[in-house]
Amino acid sequence: MKSILASILCFAISSSPLLHAKLNNLSDAEDKAGWKLLFDGKSLEHFRGYKKDKPGAAWKVDDNAIKLSGKGGGDLMTKEKYQFFELALEWNLPKGGNSGIIYRVAEINGPSYKTGPEVQIYSQMKAGGKTDAGSCYALYAPKVANLKPNGQWNSVRLIIKPGNHVEHHMNGKLLCSYQLGSEDWKKRVAASKFKNWKEFATIEKGHICLQDHGGTVWFRNLKIRKLK
Repeated sequence: MKSILASILCFAISSSPLLHAKLNNLSDAEDKAGWKLLFDGKSLEHFRGYKKDKPGAAWKVDDNAIKLSGKGGGDLMTKEKYQFFELALEWNLPKGGNSGIIYRVAEINGPSYKTGPEVQIYSQMKAGGKTDAGSCYALYAPKVANLKPNGQWNSVRLIIKPGNHVEHHMNGKLLCSYQLGSEDWKKRVAASKFKNWKEFATIEKGHICLQDHGGTVWFRNLKIRKLK
């Protein structure tokens, strides 16, 4: 009986799609659904630096991931601009780490977050924490806390639908949702540090930035599809 159970367990494990899923790869279904890879595990060809012609020197490809380590990075930015889209990626941080996914960015005076709202990447998370992991930084807090332990990969989906409805998902859970330009949005912005930033969240189509917050961070499995 034990040998039979062991055989069944072995087959189940070896048949698991998670074990055989390739990193930085599109499935046939994803390809048909219009997904595009932003990172193939080998190069940063779809990125450049914010206000730069190429990625900062601190951004490297390391063990099938994009790694930021050391000085001389700056935000890593998609070459292409996006309006309505679904972005999927995984991120990993050491203890105390901090980064972000900043969307609809325009290259104006000041940093990328002067124009783009941010999906916070942080090594701390609690439900209701407006600057914790998964939040729309300083504006909308995650409703649940499902951060994995430091050193493990967290999966994110950022969805911006036509009509400017935004959703943050992490590790299979919807964390927060909001409507860009709604009365609730305007009220929250007016009560935040963004209130005097005229261009903040006004860009209809912009770049996506992976934030350099001065520490180490890893990204992998970055893919995107445009929504209509």
